Amino acid sequence: VQLAESGGGSVQTGGSLKLSCSASGDISSCGMGWYRQAPGKERELVSGISSSGLSTSYTNSVKGRFTISRDNADNTLYLQMNSLKTGDTAVYYCAACRDPAGVRDYLYWGQGTQVTVSS
Repeated sequence: VQLAESGGGSVQTGGSLKLSCSASGDISSCGMGWYRQAPGKERELVSGISSSGLSTSYTNSVKGRFTISRDNADNTLYLQMNSLKTGDTAVYYCAACRDPAGVRDYLYWGQGTQVTVSS
């Protein structure tokens, strides 16, 4: 399975972006997530979603501003980001399918898309 993110870009504080992640294969049975990594910082989990889409989770800093969703018919994951802050600037990665061996969080990763928020 290959994942491809899109939708990143540059916006001013308070703006919005919607990230998309398209999967080359069927990931409807997999949990998925969005991660981000800012310069000089470790990668962090931003949001996760269950295979059905019924269960979601968010890191505290984005709660109420970001919304994760998925369309299993199109094998696509989304992240709607509103009220963006400069602290949201990072490369955003999508990930799919939890690693059953526990070696890594997810088995499949995208290449990332840059999100830059300026004041």
